[in-house]
Amino acid sequence: MASAATRGAGVPGSGFGASESGRSGTTSFQRKGKASGASGGGPRLLSIAGTRPSVRNGQLLVSTGLPALDQLLGGGLAVGTLLLIEEDKYNIYSPLLFKYFLAEGIVSGHTLLVASAKENPADILQELPAPLLDDNGKKELEDLHNPKTPEPDINMKIAWRYQLLPKMEVGPVSSSRFGHYYDVSKRIPQELLEGSKWHGFFLPEHMSSDLKEESCSLSWGYKKLLQFIQNIIYTEGFDGANPQKKQKNILRIGIQNLGSPLWGDNICCTENCDNSHGVTKFLYVLRGLLRSSLSACIITMPAHLVQNKAITARVRNLSDTVVGLESFIGSEKETNPLYKDYHGLIHIRKIPRLNNLTCDESDVKDLAFKLKRKLFSIERLHLPPDLSDTVGRSSKQDLAESTTRLGAGCGTMAGGKKHLDF
Repeated sequence: MASAATRGAGVPGSGFGASESGRSGTTSFQRKGKASGASGGGPRLLSIAGTRPSVRNGQLLVSTGLPALDQLLGGGLAVGTLLLIEEDKYNIYSPLLFKYFLAEGIVSGHTLLVASAKENPADILQELPAPLLDDNGKKELEDLHNPKTPEPDINMKIAWRYQLLPKMEVGPVSSSRFGHYYDVSKRIPQELLEGSKWHGFFLPEHMSSDLKEESCSLSWGYKKLLQFIQNIIYTEGFDGANPQKKQKNILRIGIQNLGSPLWGDNICCTENCDNSHGVTKFLYVLRGLLRSSLSACIITMPAHLVQNKAITARVRNLSDTVVGLESFIGSEKETNPLYKDYHGLIHIRKIPRLNNLTCDESDVKDLAFKLKRKLFSIERLHLPPDLSDTVGRSSKQDLAESTTRLGAGCGTMAGGKKHLDF
């Protein structure tokens, strides 16, 4: 490799290069082999377990733990980026996405950093779903994913505009190890937890007496968390400055309920809060740490509780990927028969377009999720085209009264006794 580079550097023309190659017995056009590329040639993508390069821009990706969500985000979550999960109203479904992300890190052998002001990180890890790593797991999910209706019937009932849309990947359809499937009805085995490496940040344990007395400062929780994250990144070599003694690895950072009063922030309490820029400063510094390290972060935030919507807009702008969950619990859609097959809507508000000045937006707008006994699935929202199959009609007496009123307008065609059924 060194000799080839020397010849190329000292040859301005083609004649001398041909004569030189003739002396060495080789041609001037050589294919660079694996050995030469690994001996110090150009830069190469890191080969880390649980990662793969993006087919769009070559960016290193990790799985979110939910293959359907990976598909919506362009293949996965890019290393060095931040995923913001806007929590649902009662915070029932957003913790599942948080736990999927952490469980995927344990299965892939990544290092975890779990931060919370409400729950102990050790208790959060105990509630992670169990992975399905063999063919038995695929058999358990066959009845959940395979449609019971024959294909001809589906083509007859489904609306024509849905037939040309690509199908979502919601079940194990390939043997790829990038992204696994989990059973939410079971807990992760203790053998995997004991063999994993993780760091926990429980805010009440990091509070000191001097910080408690600082009533005017509301950002002490964010400062402590940033110091903790920075210390883990630098001391364990995730920044690349101090190379790790062992093989390169990914640091998965999970922060729960950011912006809540438990973190010492009051953006959810008043509209004109004194520390409105505390969470934006935190995200700005955190993104700098992520960009310069082999790490990926997921944050859950109660965006529906933020009084000032300008703060919500700033938080979204500082996040690389934004996913919002809208639960049907407590809303009119909960009793609407049209949405009886779903538990809520999922909104892909922002998708990162890396190495560009603008961000991308998802072209898929109608997405819904449902929590089954073993699986949290994301599907395209398909409303039934024939309302008579799902929506209960009025009683015959009400229909007869309505047709009686229409009898004068419809003439003898209605007859005042029979109703028209379209």
